[in-house]
Amino acid sequence: MAGATNTTIIIAESNPVVVQTQTDGETTYEASTQAHGGVKESIFPPFDSSTYGAQLFWLAITFGALYIIMSKVALPRIGEILEVRRDRIEGDLAEAERLRQKTDQAIESYEAELAQSKAKAHEIAEETRNKIKDELASKRSEVEADLAKKLTNAESRIQKTKTEALSNVGEIATDTVIDLVSKLSSKINKKAASDAVAKIVAKTVKG
Repeated sequence: MAGATNTTIIIAESNPVVVQTQTDGETTYEASTQAHGGVKESIFPPFDSSTYGAQLFWLAITFGALYIIMSKVALPRIGEILEVRRDRIEGDLAEAERLRQKTDQAIESYEAELAQSKAKAHEIAEETRNKIKDELASKRSEVEADLAKKLTNAESRIQKTKTEALSNVGEIATDTVIDLVSKLSSKINKKAASDAVAKIVAKTVKG
């Protein structure tokens, strides 16, 4: 058939598409920008200005959904966790402060009891020392009184013994004088001899 045209589309593995056209026995080849299925091949979709509207639409939906999820789910959960941790930290700090105050009170109480114990021990030691001193003074007084009594008794016995001895000495001396004088002279007065010996004994006792 004259003037008949036969067009064959050859799809290569890569763009562009090659179109084969046969007219009156002549075959021509033409590169086409038509992709398979008749869709025009374009640049990378995010950079295609014709899809900006759809991209902005889905961006707004995605951002809104993300915002809702973050504000309603994630952020409250994070805030709750932070709140729990803050409460726990504050509780630990309060407990530590309470324990510190309790420790300070225990130390003050211990120091007060220690001071009171020292004062009481000092008081007991002072009382014991005074008691021992009083007991020693009392015993010393008793010992001194007993010694004085024994000394008085001893002096009395000594004086009595001395008096008895002197009395015996006087009799012995009188007899001795009479005996000696009788040998020298036949006449002797026993009373005179006794008086003389008594005077000598009296002087000896006084001396």
